[in-house]
Amino acid sequence: MPAKGVVAVLEREMEAKLWESYHSRGDYQAREKLIEAYAPLVKYVSGRLALFLPPTVEVDDLFGYGALGLIQAIDRFDPSRGIKFSTFAIARIRGAILDGLRKSDWLPRSLRQKERQLREVQQELATRLGRVPTDQELAAELDMTLEEFQEFLQELGQVTLLSLDDFFP
Repeated sequence: MPAKGVVAVLEREMEAKLWESYHSRGDYQAREKLIEAYAPLVKYVSGRLALFLPPTVEVDDLFGYGALGLIQAIDRFDPSRGIKFSTFAIARIRGAILDGLRKSDWLPRSLRQKERQLREVQQELATRLGRVPTDQELAAELDMTLEEFQEFLQELGQVTLLSLDDFFP
């Protein structure tokens, strides 16, 4: 939950009027005021997520994805449900940031899943054997021939792979 003062505090009465004006009459000025009032939530969420990501991920990108999430949250929020908007918005902002990061991932999902499976098998075998497993042992555990396993490694390339699941289970 954000620290006090993260969001410019709107008086309850003013906030209620803005929500009413936007949802009942489609008043886009009210919508803009809500976006401005809650924009600090985007900064808060993107800043928190940036702590867990490699430095190659630009905070401005996170903020951009998060801003879209804030707008979606404002458009979808129903004040009559009794939920605080900031609670609703933080989840949507975080989700939009993660969605944006996934979309910008250059590795196909199927390959990412195989890479995750490989890491799990490597960890499991290392624990069981008490040492780093060989390629042959990994291939056998993955039900691959050594040749298939080596082709798979080439597919993954000689790069450090980033999986969002490592940061946000």
